[in-house]
Amino acid sequence: MWSGPRNISTAMMRAWENRSDTCVVDEPFYAYYLKTTGLNHPGYKNVINSQSTNWEKIARQLSESPVKDAVFYQKHMTHHMLPEIDLGWCEKLKHCFLIRDPLLVANSYEKKNELMSADDIGVHRQFALYQQISSLTDKPVTVIDSKDVLQYPEKVLTHMCTEFGLNFSSEMLNWPKGRRASDGVWAEHWYNAVELSTGFQAYVKPVIEVSEKGREIARQCQDNYLAMWEKRFIPS
Repeated sequence: MWSGPRNISTAMMRAWENRSDTCVVDEPFYAYYLKTTGLNHPGYKNVINSQSTNWEKIARQLSESPVKDAVFYQKHMTHHMLPEIDLGWCEKLKHCFLIRDPLLVANSYEKKNELMSADDIGVHRQFALYQQISSLTDKPVTVIDSKDVLQYPEKVLTHMCTEFGLNFSSEMLNWPKGRRASDGVWAEHWYNAVELSTGFQAYVKPVIEVSEKGREIARQCQDNYLAMWEKRFIPS
């Protein structure tokens, strides 16, 4: 699952982890990303110490190391995938892109951290990855929009399961409150809302309280977002 930040990606991970046949991994390239860029995210040192910072080792673990469960769900942030990473490890995996309106992403991001550039919200990188992985796998890549997930969770999740050759499970619609052992150490800074949740929250149009810099960053990302939005699954 390829997402940017502030985009129900952790709720989606909860939905999949609640299946009895699924193992999840939470943002495995985060420590590599922080160490390489030197960006001072909340809990920087804890993140660095919690994961490998060798992208080649991480890629091998994700593509070659088996898990005991039938499904291995990987939650990735697109901006963590810096250009030097060879995407060959992605070839044998199945992929889905979770997108969200950049203005809404910027609006949510600024409540948690300073927004420095368009790279922080990952839309440009997400579009590049969408193109690269579509070419690499030589097949259409599933795209879903977070608004559609919140409005029609069962329909979107059923579509995802069908695309990946799985049966939909109603267990995906609800989960227990609280933190998980599978959550990254950064959960204390970013996951407070999802830790209180027991399912996908109904879509409510957010109040926009974004800075002018945030608005400009959102404008820079709009074309790439719309290019993916036009390819999205539309619940009917």
